[in-house]
Amino acid sequence: MHDRIPWKQYFMMQALVIAQRSTCNRALVGSVLVKNQRIIGTGYNGSISGQPHCDEVGHQMVDGHCVRTIHSEMNTLIQCAKFGVSTSNTAIFVTHFPCYNCCKALVQAGIKQINYYYDYRDNPLAVQVLRESGVPYEQVKINLKYIDSLYQRLEGRNEV
Repeated sequence: MHDRIPWKQYFMMQALVIAQRSTCNRALVGSVLVKNQRIIGTGYNGSISGQPHCDEVGHQMVDGHCVRTIHSEMNTLIQCAKFGVSTSNTAIFVTHFPCYNCCKALVQAGIKQINYYYDYRDNPLAVQVLRESGVPYEQVKINLKYIDSLYQRLEGRNEV
């Protein structure tokens, strides 16, 4: 029997894969919303559906930020709203520490735990809103043994 990947690392690996769909190369960000150890929504950085993407037409910069892109956390919440999925009492796994606006939206949407992989321009106001709202946040790293063990199992079956 193999050593199973812990839940937090499992969900974070999903967010890292989802980030590969991002269309704004300033930051490839992905997120996974989880309730009772089940994924209920996902998102990545990208433009409004049907609109041009940064990787096609360039960035739309305002005050040092690309405003063409909807952040992955917001896309995840929008996906849940669009399909009538409650975000109350959930945890989010996101590749980058959320910005201030995303933190406010996550708290308002009922997210009870924020898990992130990269520290990324951690805004003191974002940290403050999480602390004042009682929403814990934790950096989750991936133990490479889980990636290596998958590769070894596949290699043994000639599937790599």
